[in-house]
Amino acid sequence: MATGLDEVVLERVVRSFYATARRDEVIGHLFEGIQDWDEHIARITSFWSSVALLSGRYHGQPLAAHSPLPLAPPHFARWLALFEQAAREICTQKGADYLMERAQRIARSLEMGVAVSRGELPLRKVSGHE
Repeated sequence: MATGLDEVVLERVVRSFYATARRDEVIGHLFEGIQDWDEHIARITSFWSSVALLSGRYHGQPLAAHSPLPLAPPHFARWLALFEQAAREICTQKGADYLMERAQRIARSLEMGVAVSRGELPLRKVSGHE
């Protein structure tokens, strides 16, 4: 499946997303602590490069980065909406669909991980021996 995604397109999506998200009334305040936006854009572009292009460029810990933030379900929903807006404006339909399928998984994973780390959601062991 040709998605049309490459490093340049991913950086454009990331920059477009943050241009909107930083001013957003729901999630904008979450980005106030970022000091070096060029470095942040580069890191998040590396993340999406690893996710979408399997480049292996990203070497961070998304859950550790997000756990200290005051995140709630509406923040994840808004992030997805704004990310989808950027992806649909910049990418081909297949590229945007591809990114959004992954973005939805990432949002669910982070939302659950943050809730578990706060003790809001119990972590259950899954085993075939129970």
